[in-house]
Order: sequence, then C-alpha cells, then structure tokens
Amino acid sequence: MVQIGLMIEGQDGLNWPRWQRLLQAAEDLGFQCLFRSDHFTNAAPPDKDSLELWVSLTYAADHTRRIEFGCLVTPITFRHPALIARMAAAVDDLSGGRLVLGMGAGWQTREHEHFGVPFHDQVTRFAMLKDGLEVVTRLLTSDEPVLFEGQHFSLDGAILLPRPQRPGGPPILIGGNGPLLTLPLVAQYASEWNGVFISVETYRERSLLLDDLLRQRGRDPHSVKRSLMTQLVFGRDDAALREKLAARATPTPAAELVERGLIVGTAGAVVEQIGRFAEAGVERFMLQWLDQDNIADLELIARDVLPQFHG
Repeated sequence: MVQIGLMIEGQDGLNWPRWQRLLQAAEDLGFQCLFRSDHFTNAAPPDKDSLELWVSLTYAADHTRRIEFGCLVTPITFRHPALIARMAAAVDDLSGGRLVLGMGAGWQTREHEHFGVPFHDQVTRFAMLKDGLEVVTRLLTSDEPVLFEGQHFSLDGAILLPRPQRPGGPPILIGGNGPLLTLPLVAQYASEWNGVFISVETYRERSLLLDDLLRQRGRDPHSVKRSLMTQLVFGRDDAALREKLAARATPTPAAELVERGLIVGTAGAVVEQIGRFAEAGVERFMLQWLDQDNIADLELIARDVLPQFHG
C-alpha cells in the first residue's frame, strides 16, 4: 500500500500554533505521517519562526495517537550522535513506537555561521555522518556497553538506559540521491531511503542501484523502505492552480516542475503523478507543504487524493 504524508519546513515560519494545527490535521484527516526539517533558520533572509526539532517531536509524540512522524533530516553537525540516540529512543518510547529517525550530513551554510556551529567540507561532514550512524546504531541495538573509536565520535563503555521499548529502537532513515556517498550509507545503516526532489526515471535508477548495494551487504532489498520527499503544488481547480504557479518566486510551467520531480496539479493530476512514482518503487510520500496555514486544501487532498491510495 502506498502511504501519503506531509513534510513541513521547520525554518519557514513554524511556531507552536501552526505545529499544533498541522499535527491535528494530519492525525484527523488520514495522512499516514508528518515529517519536518531540522533547521535553525532560512538559507536566505529574512529569518522566520523556527521551532526546535526535538522539542516539537516530543510534543508530537504526546499529542498524536496514530501518525508516524520524524525528522527529514537532522544534521549530524548540530548534535552529538549519543544525544541524538538518547532523544530518539525517548521520543519513540513516548509515542508508542511511531518515530522515524532521519539523519543527514547537513548542507545549509548560513545557519551554521549564524549560530556558531562549525560547518566542515562535504567529505568531513559525511565522515562525521558515518561515525554518527555507527554511534546511534550501536547505542540503539546493543544491550551491553559499547566501545567505539571513530574519527569524529567515540564511545567508551556507553549504554543507553532504559533500553528502547521497540527492539532496535526507531528505524533510521537516510535522505539524499547521491550514488557515491549517500546510497552506500543507506545500504549499511538505514531502514528507509528517502529520495529528494528527483524525477521518476532517476528515482527508479537509484532504487535499482540501492538494491545492488544491499545485496552486496547481504541484505534483502525489501528490508529498506523507499520514500520520496518532494513539493506538492495543489490547486482545488485549474484557476487556483494557475494562481499558485504565478505566485511562485520564479513562475514556472507546471509541466517543467513535474519533469523536475515536483507533484503539481488538481486532485486527478496529483493522483496520476503519485501513481507513476509508485510504479517506480516509492512506498511512502512526504509531500512538502509550504503554506502552513492552508488547512482547507489539506482537507481537499484528504477527500480527493488519499482514498485512492489509503483505501
């Protein structure tokens, strides 16, 4: 079954009233999940409200009962991986096992500079991510104290207590499309791969490559869930869709956006485009929803799109 959920940009004006409304809408309207990014501020001015990731996920754990939720993704540059593991295990337990732990290397220079967080070159950040994934995985899965000496992060007799209620702790998601750096990490550590703003054809190619990488590690390709994060531009009718396309910072024809991997259109077109991605192997969609106050259109999507996939 294809799963349809939402993705919110946490640095794009997210505050408590908006987060509360969005969580309630996702829960009540039948969306499968709600994910959010982990950023301190925008990549370019002006700065906007930005609700802290783990505080907001703790609230989600305690104020929803059905949906899965998580980070898409939390950069390894922001927090020591031992802290990530501790928070993730606690939030997952609080939610009854509904957290998905998305981890990444980080990319946004501006927020690191503004908040005094070191921002290393890409090679270093991916080395940090690999160490971090090792630390998090070992802490979540080991019932014995862990010894690990990495290049950037190490453990000396550390054990996570209490042990996660879910065996192995929350599943780890790795997002990104890179065949040389990202997908090998997915094959080694992840339970879910999340492609990001990618065309149907490229998604299919990367998914087949991931199958090969998993087999090389002795893992069943079906052991890793396939998901997609891409922007949804939805219009309740053709006129509303034209208005939304014209209002974009760089007005672009719908066909061009679709070619780039966005999902654009009224309900029928959205269903058709989701179907094409599903045929390419996507099992879960995290649809980026930029208009955080627009609950009315989410209600229309829940009425006209979700039943085509959720039954």
